[in-house]
Amino acid sequence: MAEITNIVNWYPGHMTSARRMMQENIKLIDIVIELLDARVPGASKNPDIDTLAKGKYRLLILNKTDLADPQMTKRWKSYYEEQGYAVLLMDSRNRKEATSVGKVVQEVCREKIERDRRRGIVGRPIKAMIVGIPNVGKSTFINSFAGKAAAKTGNKPGVTKGKQWIRISKDMDLLDTPGILWPKFENPAVGTALGWIGSINDDILEKISLASDLLVFLQKYYCNLLLERYKIEDGVSPAEGLARIADVRKCIKKGNEPDLDKAAKCLLDDLRSGRLGRVTLEYPEG
Repeated sequence: MAEITNIVNWYPGHMTSARRMMQENIKLIDIVIELLDARVPGASKNPDIDTLAKGKYRLLILNKTDLADPQMTKRWKSYYEEQGYAVLLMDSRNRKEATSVGKVVQEVCREKIERDRRRGIVGRPIKAMIVGIPNVGKSTFINSFAGKAAAKTGNKPGVTKGKQWIRISKDMDLLDTPGILWPKFENPAVGTALGWIGSINDDILEKISLASDLLVFLQKYYCNLLLERYKIEDGVSPAEGLARIADVRKCIKKGNEPDLDKAAKCLLDDLRSGRLGRVTLEYPEG
């Protein structure tokens, strides 16, 4: 297995600064909105946020539901609701879905709004902090939610570098924050899952090993997708599978040898873009 446990040697300085900034601003915040990737709703949940947001209202958004297995997404929604979180399912590129968040935030913060009203404070906007790991779609969500290009977007981690206050409406101000990971993954499967979806910089990953692990998972749970896209039959080994992908996707080196590095990249790109199909890469506990 491609174990990705300790990324502290790569952990960018802006992530350390971002965490410090979030700690400094949390006292201003009423609700923390955390975006998770619906394909890895467990691995994409930063454990540091629970500590940081203690005592604050919480909303979890399972983003990129258009890329995830619908049945598994329902199970994950129930899993987090049972833990007491408010949960929304979303494809953040859909502006109609994104704009529905305002009503949910008002409902989650209803007790605070009523408390302010009793004290004679009316019309004070809810202050929300939006958090999430790199490449979870946070900037795309913000732009759909705000109805304008308020945040830079990109398909690589680390696009957002600093904090930014955004006026969503007269009822809400949103503090955007950079995507941050945590320096050490206690469970190696978490690092592997985040590597699969592109939340860890590809430059530090061993792509053939990562893609081989992905093939093992897909053979177990989504063998039909491998057969449809790459003609990989059930029971084919990861090495044979990568060679088959190289053949189907024309990843050939000089001497007519299969380019396994390029084949591994093709598999990861197909997963991340949704070309492979709707896949959920981990299952809720219980």
